[in-house]
Amino acid sequence: MFSKKDRPNKFQEKKSEFDSEVLEIGRVTKVTSGGKTLRFRAIMVVGNRKGKIGVGSGKGQDVAQAVEKAEKSARKNVFDVPILNDTIPHETYAKFGAAEILLRPQRKGRGLVAGGTVRVICQLAGIKDISSKILGSTRNKLNNAGATVKALKQLKVKGKNANPPIKTEDKKEE
Repeated sequence: MFSKKDRPNKFQEKKSEFDSEVLEIGRVTKVTSGGKTLRFRAIMVVGNRKGKIGVGSGKGQDVAQAVEKAEKSARKNVFDVPILNDTIPHETYAKFGAAEILLRPQRKGRGLVAGGTVRVICQLAGIKDISSKILGSTRNKLNNAGATVKALKQLKVKGKNANPPIKTEDKKEE
């Protein structure tokens, strides 16, 4: 049985398998006939550093509410990233809005050669050796995160994730 120290307490928070990081917190104002309404937008990244990653955004009346919504959204959007020898299997390119991202695999020990949004996402995904370039003209972190996620979703591994082609036979109608 449990000793008193080891007994689980219903008030203790469960330890999450995911690490989370805030990419950006921005103030958003909406102008109406009654005046300006101020809200906050948060962009969060969650990952387990073993190949699972998720990105989400949320808005709220205060920063804590926005961060909570963004983290919940990111946990809903978690997907698997194929990682081979601490890098990605092949080069990939993606465009999301005005953001364009190029991801390239690197040899062992090269490190994480990426900046800003791409670096945070790759760290939380568990990718240790990668080279990236933001080709788009935008500095919008939400669009850069979207392009990075889109690029990572395009990755395929031969054998593991590859779906066999479906053979269809031409049947003659009689």
